[in-house]
Amino acid sequence: MRSSFRLLHFASCISPPVARRRHQVPRPRLVGANVFRARTRAMPPIATQSGYPTRRRRFLVFACDSAAVTYCWLTRNRTGLRTSVTIGSSSDSCRATRISADEDLNSSAPDGQSNHYNRRMPPDDAASMRPMLATLADAPLRDPRLVYEPKYDGIRALVEVTAGARATARLWSRNGNDKTAQFPSIVRALSAFGRTLDAPVLLDGEIVALDERGRPAGFQRLQGRIHLTSALDVERVDREQPVAFIAFDLLRRGRRDLCARPLTERRRELEDVMRVDGMIRLSEQIAGDAHALYDRALTEGWEGLIAKDVTSTYQAGRRSPAWRKIKVVQQQEFVVGGWTEPRETRSHFGALLLGVYEDGRLTYVGHTGTGFDQKELERVWTLLRAREVDRSPFSAPIKTNEPAHWARPDLVAQVKFTEWTADRKLRHPVYLGLRDDKRAEEVTGEGAKGANGPKGAKGAGAKGAKGAKGAEGAGADGASALRGVVEQLRGLEDARRDGAIELPGGDRVGVTNLAKVFWPAQKITKGDLLRYYVEVSPYLLPAVADRPLVMKRFPNGVDGKAFYQQRSREERPPSGVRVETLPPALDPIGEPDAKRFVGGSLTTLLYMTQIAAISQDPWFSRVQSPLDADYVALDLDPGDGATFAKVLDVARWVRDELASLGVPGVPKTSGSSGLHVYIPLPPHTSYESGMLFCQIVATLVATRHPKVATVERMVARRPRGTVYVDYLQNILGKTLATAYSARASEFAGVSTPLTWKEVDRGIDPRDFTVRTAPARFQELGDLWARLRTDKPADLEAVLRKYARDSR
Repeated sequence: MRSSFRLLHFASCISPPVARRRHQVPRPRLVGANVFRARTRAMPPIATQSGYPTRRRRFLVFACDSAAVTYCWLTRNRTGLRTSVTIGSSSDSCRATRISADEDLNSSAPDGQSNHYNRRMPPDDAASMRPMLATLADAPLRDPRLVYEPKYDGIRALVEVTAGARATARLWSRNGNDKTAQFPSIVRALSAFGRTLDAPVLLDGEIVALDERGRPAGFQRLQGRIHLTSALDVERVDREQPVAFIAFDLLRRGRRDLCARPLTERRRELEDVMRVDGMIRLSEQIAGDAHALYDRALTEGWEGLIAKDVTSTYQAGRRSPAWRKIKVVQQQEFVVGGWTEPRETRSHFGALLLGVYEDGRLTYVGHTGTGFDQKELERVWTLLRAREVDRSPFSAPIKTNEPAHWARPDLVAQVKFTEWTADRKLRHPVYLGLRDDKRAEEVTGEGAKGANGPKGAKGAGAKGAKGAKGAEGAGADGASALRGVVEQLRGLEDARRDGAIELPGGDRVGVTNLAKVFWPAQKITKGDLLRYYVEVSPYLLPAVADRPLVMKRFPNGVDGKAFYQQRSREERPPSGVRVETLPPALDPIGEPDAKRFVGGSLTTLLYMTQIAAISQDPWFSRVQSPLDADYVALDLDPGDGATFAKVLDVARWVRDELASLGVPGVPKTSGSSGLHVYIPLPPHTSYESGMLFCQIVATLVATRHPKVATVERMVARRPRGTVYVDYLQNILGKTLATAYSARASEFAGVSTPLTWKEVDRGIDPRDFTVRTAPARFQELGDLWARLRTDKPADLEAVLRKYARDSR
């Protein structure tokens, strides 16, 4: 049903939000309820549903409906009809339709859709479309923002099904190859499905082979038919090897394009339209918690899982971080038959030599040197030394990178790994702990006997996952594991050595010059900063998860020259450091292949700190939806002569203004001389909508308290002793230091979340430093979690109230 638009218009001489020009800042003025036209600067054409590009001169309209705050551009195309193109909407919808020159702009909004990534409407036929692809990246198995599906090992297909008595179906591969003739049984089933439809549909899914029990099987079973051309041969193979089509997305239903709708809406419509039978299926989907699905993936030998952002639009032809492939990681017990000597600064030993028993003989399957903290290294080393023997216990000679030592084979290690290689070796093994509940002779080679290993690893997944609880937990991201990292850093700094530290999960980060002083007045070193970030990582990492980061690096400490770094300069960042490439149109740098660091992992955090990035400065949006701000902020910056007491006064007035609008605000110190108030936003809110909201609040506060607060951008024009209420940080690519971040202030401050009671009572930001803040966080917990859990701002209600007040 179409939403009725109430137009709240504001005039501006700015480029459209699509342009993302950092130097052009909106200067809006809300006016009454009539259409207000304003000339805009020349901009590139925007494609519309009519197929004609719009002219370069447009009128800007600001509108809101029940779920969106939206910019519209009104213009004429070649047909002479006026076109309304809605962009930058908080509902993530961009509408394009033709309206007559004298049509009332307060009429119902059109239903067409496009998306932020591609302003063109999707093509009318599936042959020219390409499916959205997932990136290979870590994703948590529990996240309310994600849904999880099996990663099917088949042929990706876009399927167009017509409707009615003469319904037909066509299948295209991800490369646009017509696969219709190769799967006649699926086509017949889809055609029967089409006869139940009242409108044609375009589906995205996977063609899979079925095993003897009717379950999706591996790709190998499909290979035999791919190059067949004879219809008789295809029908024969179709009878011999059953297949099915599993649908997981709906891209078009009738004339409605759904690509710009969030995944949750597309899934609801898909479930509504699907008629499932044995050959036409709906993909499994689990919301929020994938642990049970992951266990099934282990036991049934799946390729992996796909984690999808519930808010993600369908970005045709693009590999998007909004969809992530999770590799299935297996676990199994292995016998320790020896160790290798350590390299460089590593102490005790380099790697454990692992094996399994086959026909009573110990067969070598690989080695692992990751997953240990310093305490566990020492413990295992003591056990190994007591078991050292002269001869190898393995049944055949083995090659190692470093000199090997042999051990009596009675220690059993729990190890996780991604898969078995063709020569029956472990790929990417990581030590988890030692088992004392299983005898070495019971560790057999069942897992290595299947074709390519893991799918024959019967029981390795489920049994191993449960058994890991009995392991020492060296891979767990818990307090004890973090203490181990802190001790590694302290040991290297005390010894004045460079080296590599082992992190929970198996990653290693090289660290150098730990004794270099970053804050001379406090004698705080680089090693101190690294240890601080390890200690507060449970609080900080959720705040920067999935967000691009901007670095300000201080290679010679806070008193030295600093420089900004927007992107990764390395061709191959170290393992575990997350780097993502955004399309040039979505990146303020505007350069192809601009690789950005993305927060959320301890490895990335410590790597950035190692290269002297003192603070963590994330975008307000995530890589899955870079144009949608999750929150906005008001930066309260004291000018010359303004005390911190005045900053607190302005913060209280901001709080009161937000409260009058029914909007939550979450305060924190900046870590320097100011204070930040963050406001959570509804899903799919554009940066422009969020900034307009902040401008309204900032202007109201400055208008009511002109002797203390100001929104004047020019420093020279600000009255002395006032606090600048800065709403202009809410632009794509601009950043503020996140909560729990250290700052390059002269007192080594930390951006510290506060309660409003503390703001009312009064605080001194100098009380929160790299040395003192961790104890506070441990005592009070994650105060910043409110930003992720509080009810977001109702922007429509805010604008409605402001419109009433401005009349």
